[in-house]
Amino acid sequence: MAVKAESKNVRISPRKVAAVAALVRGRTVADAIVILEHTPRRAALSVLKTIKSAQANAAHNHNYKADTLRITEITVNHGNRMKRYRPAAMGRALPYVKRSSHIRVLVDGEVRPAKKPTAEKPAAKKESK
Repeated sequence: MAVKAESKNVRISPRKVAAVAALVRGRTVADAIVILEHTPRRAALSVLKTIKSAQANAAHNHNYKADTLRITEITVNHGNRMKRYRPAAMGRALPYVKRSSHIRVLVDGEVRPAKKPTAEKPAAKKESK
């Protein structure tokens, strides 16, 4: 079962984020973190945070081994668009769009074996003096 992490409405164009996401698609989480830490693009930080979030979700919530995690899927979709206007000559207004992205990461790996519950020993009663 894959573990998911999402970052929504990241204020970077999806085209720019998708280029960074393509660098780490299909790699192990450890390799992806090293690659993204040395990638000189603004979108690398957002993708890195999402991958680390997926790693933490897998380790803490779903009992996966952190060193066996692999990125099975990473997708970048369009988020909300903010329509704005820029003043132009002769009193006109020219429209432009501020784009955002949704980043979705799925990781999968080896599950830790469940711990067996230990048999509880009866507590020793204290003697009163």
